[in-house]
Amino acid sequence: MDAAALKQTICEQLDTHYDEMVALRRHFHQHPELSFQEKKTAAYIAAYYEALGVPIRTNVGGGGVLAYIEGGLPGPVIALRADFDALPIQDEKDVPYRSTVPGVMHACGHDGHTAALLVLAKVFHKNKNGLKGKLVMIHQHAEEYSPGGAKPMIEDGCLDGVDVIFGTHLWATEPLGTVQYKTGPIMAASDRFTITINGKGGHGAQPYKTKDAVLIGSQIVSALQHIVSRRLDPTQPAVVSTGSFVAENSFNVIADKAVLIGTARSFSEDVRTLIEKEIEQVISGICAMHGAGFDYSYERGYPAVCNHSEETDFLADIARNTEGVEKVTESELQMGGEDFAYYLQHVKGTFFFTGARPENPNHAFPHHHPKFDIDEKAMLTAAKVMANAAVSYQEQGKASSAAAGV
Repeated sequence: MDAAALKQTICEQLDTHYDEMVALRRHFHQHPELSFQEKKTAAYIAAYYEALGVPIRTNVGGGGVLAYIEGGLPGPVIALRADFDALPIQDEKDVPYRSTVPGVMHACGHDGHTAALLVLAKVFHKNKNGLKGKLVMIHQHAEEYSPGGAKPMIEDGCLDGVDVIFGTHLWATEPLGTVQYKTGPIMAASDRFTITINGKGGHGAQPYKTKDAVLIGSQIVSALQHIVSRRLDPTQPAVVSTGSFVAENSFNVIADKAVLIGTARSFSEDVRTLIEKEIEQVISGICAMHGAGFDYSYERGYPAVCNHSEETDFLADIARNTEGVEKVTESELQMGGEDFAYYLQHVKGTFFFTGARPENPNHAFPHHHPKFDIDEKAMLTAAKVMANAAVSYQEQGKASSAAAGV
C-alpha cells in the first residue's frame, strides 16, 4: 500500500472510531486529576495500550506513559505528544459528562488531546505493517504546573532515538476546521515572581507611625507596568502581571507585610533576563523610598515554544491537504506557556493549534474558564492531521535529528 492509500485508510478508520474517541474524552473529562496526581488517568491510558497489545513504558519521568508502534518497514522515529492533566477549577457546565471531582476539571482540552492520541495509536497499530519506521506516543503528565512533566520525561528517555516530534493543542478560541501554525516562537516563556514587602504595621488612625506594606505594594504593582512600556523595546512582546496581592485584612490595621505574586511572559531570553532584573530594581527603589525591606524571588518556568522552520512548513502543507481542515493560517504569538518547548530544544518538530470552538456561541468559553468545552469533532481533525504528518514524514525517510546536529 502506498503512502496516499495508507493515509486514506487511516483517516477512514479514524472516522469509524470517532464515537470511541468521544467516549474516551468524556471519561477523562468526568474523572480529571491535577498535575503530578494523575495516577488513575495514567493507569487507564496504560490499560488501553495493554488491551491492544502495544508495548509501553509507565511512570516515565514520574508519571508519563510511552507507547511504541513499530512499523513493518525501516524509517524514521516520530513522536506524537498529548498531555493529560487537569486544572483546579470547578466545572460549571450543565452537561452529562461534567466533572465528578469537586474543584477539578479539564478546562484546557487535555482530555481531548489524550482521547485523540489513543484512538490514533489504535488505528496506527492496525496498520503498522504499512508504516515505515517507528511511532512513539508520548502521554505526558503535569503540563499545567511548572516544572511540568516534559522535562523529566525527556530526562527519562522519552525522546531517545526520536527524529521529529509533532504536537497540537485543541484551540477553543478558533472555529472547527482551522489549523494554525507559526515558525519560530509561537508561545511565550512563562515565569513566576514573588515579592514580600516587610514594612512596619500599626493602627489605621496613625499611618505616620508605620511603613504601610499595602501602600508600598500598590506602588510596586503600578510601577511594574512601566517595565514593558518604558524599559523594553516595543518590538519585543512581553507581559508583566501581578495576579495576587495579600496583606492583613482588618479595616483598621495597617499591614506590616504584603505578598505579591505575578507572572512575566516573553519570547526572547534577553528580554526574560532584563525583566527579572528590572522587577528587582523597581522593588528595591520603592522599598528604599519608604524605608521598608523586601524579599524577591523569580522562578523561571517553561521556555518559549520555538517551532523549527522545515517541520512547520511541512505540517502546514499536510494540514492544507487533510480532510476536515478548511482554513490553515499563521498563528499570532500566544502569551500562554507550554512545556512542549522542552521537546523542541532536543529534536526537530512543531507545535500547532487545532480549532475547537463550540458551534453554539453560548457554549464557547476561553481556556481555563469554569464552563470551558470543545467541539469534539476537533479531535478527529487533530488526529487526521497528525496521522497524515506522521505517514508523510516516514515516507520521506528523513535523517535523524541527532545526526543533523539538533
